[in-house]
Amino acid sequence: MTPGSHTVRLDVGSAFDMIDFVEVVGTHMSKLVGFDEDTLHWISIALRESVANAMKHGNKGDEGKRVAVEFMASPADHPSELVILVRDQGDGFDPSNVADPLAEENRLKSSGRGIFLMRSFMDEVDLRRAPQGGMEVRMVKRRPAAEPTA
Repeated sequence: MTPGSHTVRLDVGSAFDMIDFVEVVGTHMSKLVGFDEDTLHWISIALRESVANAMKHGNKGDEGKRVAVEFMASPADHPSELVILVRDQGDGFDPSNVADPLAEENRLKSSGRGIFLMRSFMDEVDLRRAPQGGMEVRMVKRRPAAEPTA
């Protein structure tokens, strides 16, 4: 663990059956932060989409290529935020070239909604080329502040 947070790092092959394992770890880390059941569900969808995209589009289904997933719940003493990093070993892409799934010409397409879903369910989503190659998706979910009591 790193100081100031609870951190779990996973390194998995690009086999889709690993997504369930990653989700189990993500759910555990989300519960550590104290998210409600609905939020756990939305985080799970965003996580599954990001890992599936890394395997399918980033690593092109090459099971020899790895997907690194890192979960950080912070602060350590009373976590209120979950940061998820997903990194592939692919060639990368320009996020500004991703088609809008809500555009009329894209509504009936069977793919292209993953990044849209991630952005819909998480508080922050950043996509960038990783310094060591591939793409890195950084997603953040914050627990709402407790309502003040009178």
